[in-house]
Amino acid sequence: MECRHLMVTVMSAKDLKNANIFGKMNPYVAASLSGVADKRQKSKQRTPVHKHGGTSPRWGHPLYFTIDEAAARVGGLKLKFKIKAVKTLGSDKEVGRVEVPVKELLEQGGDGKPTVMSYSLRLLSGKTKGVLELSFKFGKRFTLVTPPPPDEPVTGYPPLPMHGAGLHPPPAGHGDPSQEYPPDAAPGYGYLPQGDAPPPPGYGYPPEGYGYPLAAYQQMPSDGGNSWLGLAKGLFPQLPIRDMISDALEAAAKNDGFDDALDMNN
Repeated sequence: MECRHLMVTVMSAKDLKNANIFGKMNPYVAASLSGVADKRQKSKQRTPVHKHGGTSPRWGHPLYFTIDEAAARVGGLKLKFKIKAVKTLGSDKEVGRVEVPVKELLEQGGDGKPTVMSYSLRLLSGKTKGVLELSFKFGKRFTLVTPPPPDEPVTGYPPLPMHGAGLHPPPAGHGDPSQEYPPDAAPGYGYLPQGDAPPPPGYGYPPEGYGYPLAAYQQMPSDGGNSWLGLAKGLFPQLPIRDMISDALEAAAKNDGFDDALDMNN
């Protein structure tokens, strides 16, 4: 995009409509560039306030714009100037405005030399009142690089890892509400299967040297409310000594006497 810098110096105004009933008003000029497609070219600026400037204020303040020359030459760009008076109460009051086609400025002073122009101001009522004096100067042509489009926005999030930090496949039956993890299962700690089902892959028993299998504590059988018998059957599954101790405890439970019950040679 071929562009040029434009410096506009807001010099002065005269014969303005007086917005004050008593005393001199404090005017300033607000300017903007309209019709631009690139947001980097949009620029709203203003001059300082000329305190007690009254109906003939002076500013001598420069404003800077970036102009797309091709768009300006087809009449697509306009400079808008509004003269406002500062009000102590309420919003500032507009006392005149003018729109200047940038194409007209290029035709009058596109050679880069300072040029002075005067424009009649229009009131909100549509009548004309006052004159605004401007000086402008165009800079050299340069190429404005168009920025690349922004990256595609993220529309979702990756799935959360499964229990066990995602290192093992889910247990069989995963997806069936009746087979899913219990609501209070903590991530990374697995859970104990129901009934006599073996643990799922990745959730097996702890290595040797770390005590009895967890299933012994989770699934200790109950035998008629006899806690000793249930403990023996739970702690010694599939061992011959389990049956021996179970028999001894059963005998004790039947009041046969602990001495006879523990005599394992008879």
